[in-house]
Amino acid sequence: MKQPLLQNERFVQIAAPLFVGVVFLCFWELAVRAAELPVYILPGPVAIAKSFVTDWAVLFHSLMMTLKVTLLAFVIAVVLGTAASLLFVQSRWIEVSLFPYAVLMQVTPIVAIAPLIIIWVKDTTWALTVCAVIIAIFPIISNTTLGLRSVDPNLMSMFRMYRTGRWQQLIRLRIPSALPYFFGGMRISTGLALIGAVVAEFVAGTGGNQAGLAYLILQAGYNLNIPRMFAALGLITVTGILLFALMVWLSDRVLRNWHESALKVEQ
Repeated sequence: MKQPLLQNERFVQIAAPLFVGVVFLCFWELAVRAAELPVYILPGPVAIAKSFVTDWAVLFHSLMMTLKVTLLAFVIAVVLGTAASLLFVQSRWIEVSLFPYAVLMQVTPIVAIAPLIIIWVKDTTWALTVCAVIIAIFPIISNTTLGLRSVDPNLMSMFRMYRTGRWQQLIRLRIPSALPYFFGGMRISTGLALIGAVVAEFVAGTGGNQAGLAYLILQAGYNLNIPRMFAALGLITVTGILLFALMVWLSDRVLRNWHESALKVEQ
């Protein structure tokens, strides 16, 4: 029997935030019009939408530049973070010796070291990517390491009872147990990779053909083209949401048939 529309979980998950967003945008537009605020102080959603249309070519090009750095940084962070986690789980001594340096990368302000990285790495794209990787890698390391350590002791005892080797324990027990943690780290890392790319662009101030959304925001602010600035900010926000949604979808596809965190429980 079909569920009523309002009781459909997926419909509610999509419709509820959309409704809140539409109400907020309507209130924003009405407030701007009532206060008669000029667009260089605070543009309304209509003015921002017009900027999306008129400036789409510039916005899209800048989006591609930022997205390129974001995806490069995310892939590198996943590869290096997973490799580090697999190394940490081999020995407590290795983890204790090296994990503090992962924490050190996380707590070091990227704004402070980005100028040095940009000087050391001559290629601008790779310099921005390195900055983004430093921000994005820690959730992968911490979550995956936690997952690899969070193995059911009874299952581990059974594997040892059957005299399985370390490699078999890793492939057949630790990695499957760590997958939910790994995907949780990926969800966080996508957003941090985007933030890292934008922050690095702000510091680098790259223009020309390599200009990303951050440079477009700076340029729009200098020219008092505030609708374009808000349009670029909106693109960054939408990109972050879509990347997060992609990770949620990927996690669901991998885990939904076997792991309790993704199984659909009938109410």
